[in-house]
Amino acid sequence: MRRVGLFLLVPYLVLVLVLMFTWLQRSMMYFPARVAAVPTSECGLPPDRIHEIEVPVADDMRLAGWLALATGQAADDSADGLAKLTDGRNLLLYFPGNAGHRGYRANAIADFTELGLDVVLVDYRGFAENAGKPAEAVLHADAREIQTWLAGRGVSAERLILFGESLGSAVAVRLAADLCRGGTPPAGLLLRAPFSSMTETACHHYPWLPVRWMLIDRYESIDHIGDVTCPLTIVHGTDDQLVPVRLSRNLFEAAPSRSAAGIERRFIELPGVGHNAMPREPIVEAARELIPGSEESNGDQEHAG
Repeated sequence: MRRVGLFLLVPYLVLVLVLMFTWLQRSMMYFPARVAAVPTSECGLPPDRIHEIEVPVADDMRLAGWLALATGQAADDSADGLAKLTDGRNLLLYFPGNAGHRGYRANAIADFTELGLDVVLVDYRGFAENAGKPAEAVLHADAREIQTWLAGRGVSAERLILFGESLGSAVAVRLAADLCRGGTPPAGLLLRAPFSSMTETACHHYPWLPVRWMLIDRYESIDHIGDVTCPLTIVHGTDDQLVPVRLSRNLFEAAPSRSAAGIERRFIELPGVGHNAMPREPIVEAARELIPGSEESNGDQEHAG
């Protein structure tokens, strides 16, 4: 009788787990660091090169972020900094991962500015001091609002290098695909530890749950990467336990082999590197090579670095 009772209990336990996953899945996907403000002093750049910005988005909200000016540039305040975006430099639009806030990316931001790039990072809803809650639909919509806001300040899509890390890679892929479909491809798309889809990533971590039926925020990048006609570079570590490198390769293989301008896609594989321990140098070098006018290597490239 005890075995029968345990056998009958199993379906109820599975049901409880399914209901818990369904209810808690977003809290398991997004890990924002909530703060009253993120001082620009945390970036480590001179105060005349890092400025607070606010971008208006839907729902009468304003999302806080940073504008970091390229090395050699300076501005008295954010308004002056935004005015300098019309100078013609390329701008890296940074879509971070699913945890922390922009202050956690201070070193990366500084690295990119050393390449002569201006950098904009706007935290997602619910991150840092921003109101609201993160969700796939609003992250995609807000990304397009940010791009439109930049366009209104003289930064055409063709001057943008879109950079996405982990979950942010899905936001960057979707925006890049939308721009390419609209005939205004960005200068390049750089992805750090991306996935083909959040669905596949969740299946990897929870193979015993029917996540394909349950997942709300699916981030199906693989459905959009085929429309990305700008230069593409992916960087991923082989020891990534959060996003297996095979998912990144699946995304890479679904992308066009060449950009519309004939530049080969690139996959940079970092042996022995995990998800949150990626060295900065390969990302910086990959960004450098996406800047229009830089020397590009030929061939469908897969590097071990």
